[in-house]
Amino acid sequence: MVKIWGRATSVNVQKVMWAVGELGLPNERLDVGGKHGGTDTAAYGAMNPNRLVPVIEDKGLTLWESSAIVRYLATAYGRGSLAPADAHAFAQADQWMDWMQTSIYADIIGQCFAPLVRVTADKRDNAAIAAAAERAGAKLAVLDAQLAGKQFISGDRLTMADIACGCVMYRYFDMPIARPSLPNVEAWYQRLAARKAYQDHVMIDWQQLKVPGA
Repeated sequence: MVKIWGRATSVNVQKVMWAVGELGLPNERLDVGGKHGGTDTAAYGAMNPNRLVPVIEDKGLTLWESSAIVRYLATAYGRGSLAPADAHAFAQADQWMDWMQTSIYADIIGQCFAPLVRVTADKRDNAAIAAAAERAGAKLAVLDAQLAGKQFISGDRLTMADIACGCVMYRYFDMPIARPSLPNVEAWYQRLAARKAYQDHVMIDWQQLKVPGA
């Protein structure tokens, strides 16, 4: 059984839980982080000195960093599905995992989502949010081109690339921000949203994260 430490409302925990759900792995998730606390304990620090979520334990392995966890789970339990069996296809899926972190995560989550939930409306820099949304849209055009003629990022099958990139899409499409027309990304998101594991672990109401006045 895979044991996961992390709150259900964390996008990085959602990434891991979505992978676990797609793989059908028996698991236990413990509420840690955010309002639940627990990351400041000695026991948690011994597992993850960064004191962030998520952390997993599986068969004696303790692992942190959500993308590393998804790669591990995909390789260990989903070779030929979430982790493409072909070395070249695996490498290409892996590059999209890194692309998400380096190209769209900061703008979607750090510069749009975080201010909308952690900053009161009267102190929010709406111009900065709009600029971040514009940057995110421009970068997502790269993904839109990749998805042309495909069901998923790597072809006709969901892979770890979709897990990494797709975990932020619920918030992207649910936030009150301007979005360019990206037909392939929009259709791909609808395919993700139709999956039970995505509904169960990613499409979680984020309004509960708002500070009073946000």
